[in-house]
Amino acid sequence: MRGQQPFTVFIDLWLQTRTLDEYLTCLLLWVKQREGLLHLCCKKLRILGMPFHNIRNILKMVNLDCIQEVEVNCSWILPILTQFTPYLGQMRNLQKLDLSHVDVSHYVSTKQEEFVTQFTSQFLKLHYLQKLYMNSVSFLEGHLDQLLSCLKTPLKILAITNCVLLESDLRHLSQCPSVSQLKTLDLKGVRLANVSLVPLQVLLEKVAGTLEYLDLDDCGIVDSQVSTILPALSRCFELTTFSFCGNPISMATLENLLCHTIRLNNLCLELYPAPQDSYDADGTLCHSRFAQLGVELMGRVRDLRHPKRILFCTDYCPDCGNRTFYGLNIDQRCC
Repeated sequence: MRGQQPFTVFIDLWLQTRTLDEYLTCLLLWVKQREGLLHLCCKKLRILGMPFHNIRNILKMVNLDCIQEVEVNCSWILPILTQFTPYLGQMRNLQKLDLSHVDVSHYVSTKQEEFVTQFTSQFLKLHYLQKLYMNSVSFLEGHLDQLLSCLKTPLKILAITNCVLLESDLRHLSQCPSVSQLKTLDLKGVRLANVSLVPLQVLLEKVAGTLEYLDLDDCGIVDSQVSTILPALSRCFELTTFSFCGNPISMATLENLLCHTIRLNNLCLELYPAPQDSYDADGTLCHSRFAQLGVELMGRVRDLRHPKRILFCTDYCPDCGNRTFYGLNIDQRCC
């Protein structure tokens, strides 16, 4: 056996149950018994729930250099996150990281600071990272600059969703060299109502030549803010999808927004909120008023250009929790 190349076993791991299933148990035992003769190579790792001691045992047996995509969607407490973080830094060929539902806000600030420093420093070792998804992650607030400064390569996809960001975070984002070639920017659920959108304008100007997908759903953007981003938005000529649902804007602002997307010939899908003028005082959608405004919008849009697909969406229904989408013909309903 001397000089023989180790045998490589390729596997994608999906860790979601509390205990190891029979197949994975047998595989890990087989690998352990042949230590040095086998390399366990995992390209895609999804962690959706499992005691961390089991996860740690698996990570110790996997060739971490092989991992290219990682998804972690667990409500881990801070001590477990601290244990996982060093493994992340060893995934040196990682191209995609998807991290969800991390809440460390109830820990004292010194503990949070220590974790943020430890976590963000791992990005210094990730020289191939291209896609970064952060959903419902509490520690980004006021610390986005620490993460961005550790990025070593240009990102193609950046999704920071349902997170709290400060205006200073947005400013650091707009100044980061690693986001200048973005194809996807998703800020869905990041509340922007009380901040200046100038940093977002600067960011859109920077990525205008590459951006294909922009999602600003449920950011709370109001009429007085929209004009800030319109000039930059109108120059995003590569944009194919633009979603702006859930932002409380008026009919006049919506018309202005549509006018500024007139030259974006690559747009295939546009999603806009039903204008606030179509709601009653109690927040209930008035269908007759919405239909009337829809006819005006339809005429306005078709006067300007021939859109491929435009949908207008309502606010979330308090009963079912869903939105309703309508086409240019308001009786054309898309659920």
